[in-house]
Amino acid sequence: MAKSIAKACLRMTGLFEAELLTELLLRHWNHPLAADADYRSSLLESAAEVLSASVKGERLFDDLDPLQVNLVAALWYSEQVSVAQVGDIPSEELKLRQAWLSDILRAIPSCFCNPDRLT
Repeated sequence: MAKSIAKACLRMTGLFEAELLTELLLRHWNHPLAADADYRSSLLESAAEVLSASVKGERLFDDLDPLQVNLVAALWYSEQVSVAQVGDIPSEELKLRQAWLSDILRAIPSCFCNPDRLT
């Protein structure tokens, strides 16, 4: 049976370390809602749903197999969906959130491809 990064990350979402990683990702790359604890909690809950769907085999990324989805990719995906669905985001906040999405992709691209491509 293939190793499931998504399953391991899903188990991790209830731990303090997942909350910490979420906050650090948001703060380090200057997400405009990084200081909002409720937003961080909601984003992590959405990421857990992404990981659950991935464990069930749902493909959410072109270059990342469902079982290889990690917590960073799940957080990114959740934010991308949130930005795309919420129509009443103030324009400046929207620009900053879109910049965060771009910055994460550029800064840690290894989180968005299958691990076997890294060797």
